[in-house]
Amino acid sequence: MTREYDVIVIGGGHNGLTAAAYLARAGRKVLVLERRHVLGGAAVTEEVFPGFKFSVCSYVVSLLRPEIIRELDLTRHGLEILPLDGTFTPMPDGNHLWRMNDHARTRREITRHSRVDAEAYDEYGKAMVDMGRFVKPILTMLPPDPTSIHPRDLRKLLFLVERFRDLSRQDQYNLVQLMTMSAVDFLDQWFETDVLKATMSASGIIGTFLGVRSPGTAYVLLHHYMGEIDGAFRSWGLSRGGTGAISESIASAARLAGVEIRTQAAVAGITIRDNIARGIVLDNGDEIAAKVVASSLDPRQTFVRFIDRGVLPADFQDDIDRYKFRGSSGKVNLALDALPDFTCMPGTGAHLRGAISISPSVDYMERAYDSAKYGRFSRRPYIDVVIPSLTDPSVAPPGKHVMSCFVQYAPYDLREGTWDEKREEFGDTVIQTLAEYAPNLPGIVRDRQVLTPLDLEREWGLSEGNIFQGELTLEQLFFLRPAPGWSQYRTPVSQLYMCGSATHPGGGIMGAPGRNAALRILADTK
Repeated sequence: MTREYDVIVIGGGHNGLTAAAYLARAGRKVLVLERRHVLGGAAVTEEVFPGFKFSVCSYVVSLLRPEIIRELDLTRHGLEILPLDGTFTPMPDGNHLWRMNDHARTRREITRHSRVDAEAYDEYGKAMVDMGRFVKPILTMLPPDPTSIHPRDLRKLLFLVERFRDLSRQDQYNLVQLMTMSAVDFLDQWFETDVLKATMSASGIIGTFLGVRSPGTAYVLLHHYMGEIDGAFRSWGLSRGGTGAISESIASAARLAGVEIRTQAAVAGITIRDNIARGIVLDNGDEIAAKVVASSLDPRQTFVRFIDRGVLPADFQDDIDRYKFRGSSGKVNLALDALPDFTCMPGTGAHLRGAISISPSVDYMERAYDSAKYGRFSRRPYIDVVIPSLTDPSVAPPGKHVMSCFVQYAPYDLREGTWDEKREEFGDTVIQTLAEYAPNLPGIVRDRQVLTPLDLEREWGLSEGNIFQGELTLEQLFFLRPAPGWSQYRTPVSQLYMCGSATHPGGGIMGAPGRNAALRILADTK
């Protein structure tokens, strides 16, 4: 055994680094171990092709908690968020929908499609902001155990009941609907324009193996709506230097607080004696002792890969075995010689500076899901596109561009062939789909990187390729994440904690799981 640390954090993703920074600021001696050669986990920037720097996995930022930015002083450590200017949706008939950050222009744009929807858009936005404000304090809350009679848990349950009671009757009604309805059914109550509902409902399926008409997707829509930049809800942006710059800013804050960080340090197992975590074992056989071990990896990696079966209680092991990952998305990163030229809005205008959503109709979105249900990747997929080089020229050579394409659906379990066999076909499908709207695209692609769910599992440790370390479905939220009775970052093994996206409040570049877990550890180890 080498020298003992107070805490070892497994995984140098943004949640692990956040937990480490808070623990070190409280005086703990902390070691972070990252298997890859670069920090960040899925929030990483890499120069995939010479001169082209990609946010390889995660690509936009909004959910990063303001309190983390403030408390760790991340702007001092280089964090800079560049706003995305709205969402542009091209349509097959040559029309389009372009919602901008300018509210008045957005209303005029929606009026082109429906005057009724333009009026409803303001009401909908207010309702969702009210819901976001209701949920916001819950993001930093230690989830209560509803089966406990401990005063602490009872106080938290009472707090939730009182907050719900203080909502207006309409807001109470909206909240219940958000927790139970599909994204499309919820939006149907507000809007009539098909392309508007399709584009807005896309936020309800991110990271789930569900369709826009599946119950429960309305909450996922709210989860993404809660993102904020400078206090403005539903604001999305790009990190200058890519999402890896977010992780690096947190790492810089952690180092300043005294955290030791090692890359290319793969963990092989967690050392457990007398049901107490005592440290870890590296792939090379080295053992490192610690008073506390915190894993930012998902439950399968933590409890199946690092711990021998039979060590954990049988009921907890069964819950972990039932935990749903069901990865459903892939990523295609393109290095471009020029910008795409969309038929419905030719030229290189401001519409390319925001998100570009291939979501022309609700039926289109649901048919994409139909393919996945039968073990096939979508031949007409939902694609969320950003071109970061328009906002941040540092990520591409002069005159060149990088394009990030988040693609759904790409089911982890293919029924015909394997992902190693289908990878390039999947990449071709994405480019062909985009070419239906921007015909010049195939001719300007100079290089491409295609990531399947299997690649996300192999290279980034995301079981089944799930970008949120497990689905954000109702049975895997709040006091049920990652398992009933174990939502407070502790585990059945004493001194072993979870601090990744598989814990409350879930996935996205948020940092809240890391911060919450660190506060739990500090409270337990005073």
